Amino acid sequence: MKFYVYNSFTRQREELVPLEKGKIKMYTCGPTVYNYAHIGNLRAYVFEDVLKKSLQYVGFEVKHVMNITDVGHLESDSDTGEDKMALGAFREKKTVWEIARFYEEAFLKDCSLLNIALPSVVCRATEHIEDMIKFIQKLEAKGFTYIANGNVYFSIDKYPDYAKLANLSMEELEAGSRVEIDPFKKNPLDFVLWFTNSKFSNQIMQWESPWGKGFPGWHIECSAMSMKYLGERIDIHCGGIDHIPVHHTNEIAQSESATGKKWVNYWIHCEFLVNDSGKMSKSSGDFITISRLEEKGFSPLDYRYFCLQSRYRKQLLFSLDSLKDSKQALNKLRNKIRHIIEAGSKDEIINENKVKKYQQRFAAQICDDLNTPNAFTVLHEVIKSEELNHEEKIYLIEDFDKVFSLNLTKNEDSKESSLIDESYVNQLIVERNEARKQKDWTKADEIRNILIGINVELIDSKEGTSWRTINS
Repeated sequence: MKFYVYNSFTRQREELVPLEKGKIKMYTCGPTVYNYAHIGNLRAYVFEDVLKKSLQYVGFEVKHVMNITDVGHLESDSDTGEDKMALGAFREKKTVWEIARFYEEAFLKDCSLLNIALPSVVCRATEHIEDMIKFIQKLEAKGFTYIANGNVYFSIDKYPDYAKLANLSMEELEAGSRVEIDPFKKNPLDFVLWFTNSKFSNQIMQWESPWGKGFPGWHIECSAMSMKYLGERIDIHCGGIDHIPVHHTNEIAQSESATGKKWVNYWIHCEFLVNDSGKMSKSSGDFITISRLEEKGFSPLDYRYFCLQSRYRKQLLFSLDSLKDSKQALNKLRNKIRHIIEAGSKDEIINENKVKKYQQRFAAQICDDLNTPNAFTVLHEVIKSEELNHEEKIYLIEDFDKVFSLNLTKNEDSKESSLIDESYVNQLIVERNEARKQKDWTKADEIRNILIGINVELIDSKEGTSWRTINS
């Protein structure tokens, strides 16, 4: 079956034809580990996980590489602002190394909670400094670099197709890239490959190099590590759309200048998760993490299900109300599936032809640029089908869940009771009862709505107020 994706570089929906038949080489931009990942960040990782699992579902062998940025990423993608790692260390009074390991572990834990499969290779920037140095030397030997104020810059004027990925004029790129004046750059869009004379006199993370003691720029790490593990040409490179105008544009320029070859065949980007105030960001200081969702009574898989209800190329509007709707919808779905499992019999025979028909319909949807909403439509058709027996339905549900990864046939979350903090619920009930005594009906209703949001239903009687989880 043909697999179609939207290629950001050509701005077209294209059939994915791998460099090597049956095999996909895929690189995805990983986190900068100076703070917790917020749910906007994690939407991109859920999308990349679904992409990889969809490719595997239809028979591709996927080698997936993801970097961990634990050095070199400044606040601005354009070589300006504070060092993100140093900011995290100052904020928490830890070393930059402690910050890096702590937030790397936190990120990987979030991925596990979201059923995001680990990449084939997870590579830290700090462990590949020598690879970056060799890469810069290759660019230097080919005349694409210059040294100014002790730093090594890439000259974009030497790469004529610099603006092609972003599909913007050079003036538009410059206006949109938050470029601060750097008097040492020949072109305002040139970028640093290696810092030896940064404004941080006490920079902790530094290494010896042919240009002096310093540290790499952010963009160089992805090119160097991608080529180390995947070779000079790859099939797919993913990331968020915010990477297009600077980071991915710079990656292409340096990679193709170094090799003289086309680097990536398919650029696939995920849209933003937004809320009422706009794009979620760490810089605002007000961002939502997976742990905060759990505190509010949601499961990480409620959020994964929420993401899968929309196409990855559409902006996704987030609110707790919309997540509550997704939670309740997922609970209903799991209950329907549980009834099928309970009614099933191992004596039922699976008809391969009937099963294959639904598998092909499911595959057609995920091969259509990851049309997960329509893939769920196929799942609901399986559940409702009168031509399929219980065992055939169970088989197909488990098969589809290889992509969805929502634990659809597992029982541990079926009643959701393990996710509910009973002391918190009882405290809210006491507060609601007090509000009712004071005839503060607005507050009483507000507390009831909070409890409904965490899947708790209140039952008022003469004996008092009790509660139960909402199962449908």
